[in-house]
Amino acid sequence: MAKIQKPDTVSGVLIVNKHAGVTSHRIISACRKLFDTPKVGHTGTLDPMATGVLPILLGRAVKASDYLMMHDKEYVCQMKLGLTTDTEDITGEVLTTSDAIPDEETVLEACRCFTGKIMQVPPMYSALKVGGRKLVDIAREGGEVEREAREVEIYALDVKKIEHDTYEMRVECSKGTYIRTLCSDIGAKLGCGAVMSSLIRTRTGDFTLDQSVTVDELDAMAFEDRLKLPIATEKLFEHLPVVYLNDFYAKLIRSGAPVFQKKLKLDMEPGELIRIRHRGVFVALGRSETEDGKKVLRLEKLFMLEEPPVPQSVPEKNGIPDA
Repeated sequence: MAKIQKPDTVSGVLIVNKHAGVTSHRIISACRKLFDTPKVGHTGTLDPMATGVLPILLGRAVKASDYLMMHDKEYVCQMKLGLTTDTEDITGEVLTTSDAIPDEETVLEACRCFTGKIMQVPPMYSALKVGGRKLVDIAREGGEVEREAREVEIYALDVKKIEHDTYEMRVECSKGTYIRTLCSDIGAKLGCGAVMSSLIRTRTGDFTLDQSVTVDELDAMAFEDRLKLPIATEKLFEHLPVVYLNDFYAKLIRSGAPVFQKKLKLDMEPGELIRIRHRGVFVALGRSETEDGKKVLRLEKLFMLEEPPVPQSVPEKNGIPDA
């Protein structure tokens, strides 16, 4: 007898304020139980010692993980000078120590060198994969592999002295930036070494700590109240242009067929992502492509498997009936 698949009870984005001492995967496991759904994912791993914004994707929103990874982020961290470790943070095995702590102006001047586009070598203790294996797993076995430096961007770096050897930094940065490595590189430039001693992620894209909820708060809620918390998946893509499809074109897109942009009154550059709405709701992402020299729209990612119900009214938008 075929197994009956349980329907999703929830779909959307939940902003969790991750607590210290647990992995991001542990937060996923908790959310699976709390929302009674097997489809749970996260974007942008936080180290066990780190806290703050961890967007959790529930139900069909899991399909959006690749796109959310691309969002900029903001962190508040503390950097401790005079120390290096194998993990580049305070939890690692100590490699070197130094009492030669530079003065405040020297530290601030060094930090200013790390704004804008910079090159970073990903740390061994990271979830980045090389040859199908996570670097952190290789490091825990005592191994090390060569990593290529890659470009990241530090949009803003505000630094404040806390103690003679400790500085607080607020960092606005591009995806793929390692704050541990930023601290380590600043310490190397200063010649005394440095490690990250604390980390809070305060923002991912437009999602902030103010919108977040802790696992303990979720656990204390009634199930019906939890279901009210996830943000609609479409919120992730509000910055994208939108096209409204009628039943005919929606059926073509769902089947994987290309639709000439001219028929949809579109003129998008090849490669651009487009938000697709049908019958008044967000159903998919499309991508602009060229075929035989003509611009077409193709399905990129389907977020609503079944057709949405027919609305009572049929508004005209962009010249295309939204029904």
